[in-house]
Amino acid sequence: MDDTTFDAGVQGISALRDPVRRRVYGLVAAATEPVSRDRVARELGLARSVAVAHLERLEADGLLEAEFRRLSGRRGPGAGRPAKLYRRAAGEVSLSLPPRRYELVARILARALSRASAGDDSVRRALAEVAVGEGRSVGEAARAALGPDPPAAARSAALVSALRLHGYEPRREGDVIVLGNCPFQALARECTDVVCGLNHDMLTGLVAALGADDVRPRLEPAASACCVRLYVHDEEETT
Repeated sequence: MDDTTFDAGVQGISALRDPVRRRVYGLVAAATEPVSRDRVARELGLARSVAVAHLERLEADGLLEAEFRRLSGRRGPGAGRPAKLYRRAAGEVSLSLPPRRYELVARILARALSRASAGDDSVRRALAEVAVGEGRSVGEAARAALGPDPPAAARSAALVSALRLHGYEPRREGDVIVLGNCPFQALARECTDVVCGLNHDMLTGLVAALGADDVRPRLEPAASACCVRLYVHDEEETT
């Protein structure tokens, strides 16, 4: 880790030390579209000047990115000044003391497996079995915490909690649980087939172990979200 990377990591992490700033970042990060200063102030109950100060700090520290756009949709004279909108930055901020390079090892392994699995069914099967097993471990832990015979609503809530705990940023959109973040994005960009396949297998194991029979993971890559979407068929709809 060079000095520039180290300084950027420290700066980014220290920016979130303030609890109000963490709430501002969380609101912007969870939004599906860029967020205005007025929306942040309104939804968090902050003075606009306070919201602006936190947004600008987060942008300066590389945690948010900004763009300018007229929200009215009008153009030309009288259309008003463009509003400054914020979204979560595409880059990642991480810091490890002492320095670790786990991602480098993971990238090497993913690349090697990607090459090997191209013509080796046994490698693909082994990868799938390990990924499903990892997911089942997560699901079994979540299931055990629910007690005997939990209702479907409790299993659904436990699924969302487990997904959130592991960085997927789940949100419900109709009959679909959209995963707003890919925890393995850096690797998925380079080894898409392997990483997305493992992701799907792991989530399949998680859902099965949790007993969420009304949920079906499907592999549907998207540019701004996880490659897996969870389709929910509510049990009450079948009765």
